[in-house]
Amino acid sequence: MSPLDLLVAAPLAFMVAALVLGQGGRWLILAAGPVMLGLSAWLLALPPDAAHLVGNWDLPLGILLRADGVARLLVPATCVCFVAVALYAWPEFSPKAGRETARAHTFWPMLYLMWGGSNAGYLTTDLFNLYVTIEMVSLAAVALAAMGSLAAGLQYFMIALVGSLAYLLGVALLAGHYDTVDATLLAVRARPDLPTVLALAVMTAGLLVKAALFPLHGWLPPAHAAAPAPASALLSAIVVKLGFVIILRLWFEAFAEVVRPAAIHLLGGMGALAVIYGSIQAIRQERLKPLVAYSTVAQLGYLFLAFPLIWNARIPGEPWAAVLVHAVAHMLAKAAMFLAAGLMLKAVAGDRISDLGGLARAMPLSVTAFALAAISLMGLPPSGGFTAKFLLLHAAIEQGQVIYAGVLVIGGLLGAAYLFRPLSVAFGASAAPVVRAEGALRVAAPLTLAALAIALGFAGMTLIELSSIGAPPAIALPLAEEPGP
Repeated sequence: MSPLDLLVAAPLAFMVAALVLGQGGRWLILAAGPVMLGLSAWLLALPPDAAHLVGNWDLPLGILLRADGVARLLVPATCVCFVAVALYAWPEFSPKAGRETARAHTFWPMLYLMWGGSNAGYLTTDLFNLYVTIEMVSLAAVALAAMGSLAAGLQYFMIALVGSLAYLLGVALLAGHYDTVDATLLAVRARPDLPTVLALAVMTAGLLVKAALFPLHGWLPPAHAAAPAPASALLSAIVVKLGFVIILRLWFEAFAEVVRPAAIHLLGGMGALAVIYGSIQAIRQERLKPLVAYSTVAQLGYLFLAFPLIWNARIPGEPWAAVLVHAVAHMLAKAAMFLAAGLMLKAVAGDRISDLGGLARAMPLSVTAFALAAISLMGLPPSGGFTAKFLLLHAAIEQGQVIYAGVLVIGGLLGAAYLFRPLSVAFGASAAPVVRAEGALRVAAPLTLAALAIALGFAGMTLIELSSIGAPPAIALPLAEEPGP
């Protein structure tokens, strides 16, 4: 059996086992963690052209799983996030906490369902099966969001349903028009006619809702801010990435010959607005978790701001690598930040930034984890966030894209403004009364994730080489027209 199969099948098997075991399902992470980390290492060791047809059916009937650069970067990062979040959640979603019993039944199966769906989404090229992965992840996300607020969970459910239906409509149009929904085949067959353009438009709209790109982000802040810290970490680090990855594959692989510069710059403009809007909203927050949630809105903007930089680059591999490194760095740093924030807020029995006074002395490791995650999100050296944003800024300057370069600089300054604020309070003079002790696992989880986000900055060339594996041919072409003499 291929490791590509196992990366999808194993989490789903653990999900079934967790459903059978009920509250005892949390013990499965002791097996699931090593298994999935081992499979992720196996994925990285596969040859560059590694691929697998599920059931040995040829395309277009078969389902192609492919170990390209996107999968090699995001699958291991996702695995590390799930393991860290599960260890953090171990005492919180346990049968010992009486009022948490129902959550203990729900959290562990949903964690494995989201894990399997995410891996499948990064590996597969079949657009209908990507719809299945979207639904798997969305189902788990709705359940996790509802743990903090039923209203936020229902809001996310309705919005996610609309996004899923829009995406499925596009898949149906493509299936009727081309008799295939495999991205690798569509890359050869797709033509810029009305059915194709309409299908791409509705699919992209549905996925932008899933990715929470401004102005379609309305579900994200209330859902992330209200959910328990482990759920918030998964929603912010994992859920929004799947929609982005599918759009990346659609626009630069399946329909590279269909997409036009105006559409690319529209998406880039939405990303730029997300950076500014999300940052300003984060600055305005008086509570810590909404601040971190709006930070996600801003950081997601960088992923889409990169689209025109990839499109116009003479050597698109640099901004292509930048966007994938940013996705990984954000995944690690944002999961770490939500987990650390959960510990900090429980320690002070409050949720306002002003409640954090002097907390750095009371719980230095948790505040350190928050600070390291903030360094990566701000794009300061030597973090992975710095590597990604430096590559994007270099591409923007090289192309003469003054607006995008300005947004990158301003976004970094605004990020420093809203992330330094809780840190300055935590390192302040007044002592915070700690009402709950930190557990070793709960402290280690965010600290490890934040340290990895920093360590990414020392692996720049390795990450760039990994990102280039199986990259779409479109990004290797000078798609922008040469200026006339």
